[in-house]
Amino acid sequence: MVDLNGQYQSIKEQINSSIANILETSAFINGPEVHALQKELEAYLGIKHVIPCANGTDALQIAMMGLGLQPGDEVITADFTFAATVEVIALLQLTPVLVDVEKDTFNIDISAIEKAITPKTKAIVPVHLFGQCANMDAIMALAQKHNLYVIEDNAQAIGANYIGENGKKQKAGTIGHLGSTSFFPSKNLGCYGDGGAIFTNDDTLAHTIRGIVNHGMYERYHHDVVGVNSRLDSIQAAVLRAKLPLLDGYCNARRAAARKYSKAFAGQDHIVVPVTVTNCDGICDTCDCHVFHQYTLRITNGKRDALVQHLNDNQIPCGVYYPIPLHKQKAYVDERYNEKDFPVTNQLVKEVISLPMHTELDDEQIAFITNAVIGFVNP
Repeated sequence: MVDLNGQYQSIKEQINSSIANILETSAFINGPEVHALQKELEAYLGIKHVIPCANGTDALQIAMMGLGLQPGDEVITADFTFAATVEVIALLQLTPVLVDVEKDTFNIDISAIEKAITPKTKAIVPVHLFGQCANMDAIMALAQKHNLYVIEDNAQAIGANYIGENGKKQKAGTIGHLGSTSFFPSKNLGCYGDGGAIFTNDDTLAHTIRGIVNHGMYERYHHDVVGVNSRLDSIQAAVLRAKLPLLDGYCNARRAAARKYSKAFAGQDHIVVPVTVTNCDGICDTCDCHVFHQYTLRITNGKRDALVQHLNDNQIPCGVYYPIPLHKQKAYVDERYNEKDFPVTNQLVKEVISLPMHTELDDEQIAFITNAVIGFVNP
């Protein structure tokens, strides 16, 4: 699914030199590499504050801690996503409120958010799934109307652009009150271990969060807030610094691969290609709103599971993201949920399949993969 070694070979000298330097200086935690990465990410994203942390799940949890949310406060998020998003809500004894998503973009449904808002609602967590932003104009309008916080789960969409209704272009993760991301190795901007970060333009929130990530300390052994131990180590920061200047190129390579996939699948019965918010079906040359962390098809004739087996038999990697809705997961089952409120999610989990997507895909590989899919779905 991801060719991390191929990517490493192209930046091997810089990576090895940076890691060797850290080993020589022994600045393993909060060293110069971490501080430099913070500044470089702030410049790339066009945001005032980036606070690195240990992983993307911590980033979400720390963002919620920074907002001072209290047990019982309701947090609305998407039913169709990875469990980390709802996991941290539950860990903080907040009340997760899961809502349905859009069939075309896979992102959170705005009308479902609006229906779910109650006097107990305190925050919305839109997940920019598979690499493109949810409808942030509508989400921020709802947040303003109901005095809610917005935390963007940007684990899959770093580098994506969002063009607002006013024509302004902003980077994913920089629009809400807070943004969070993951640097897990398979992400578009990934390190060689675990890593994450929180983004904000709010000076007060940034100050609070900088204390939370470091045991609540602003001065050594002075614990001013309840905190956690969540720090990005210097080796991971060095890897990310090597990759950050290449991120736009990585995203462009993914878009190019997505265009080739979509052109190959064009007109095929029972195969629905991913769409973008600009309605170009991912095949125009100018779209930069989707960074294709995943290239996800919908197989609409009931053959998805059989296709997974067929691809596995032919040694073609694939993934089903995600096979079970969060509202049906044992840990998050709640009598508040009604199946009729999740028609899209319940359909998507039976249809979605993600194909290999990374910066090293070549035309021969794409042709081999698409021919295998088409030959099975439409023999």
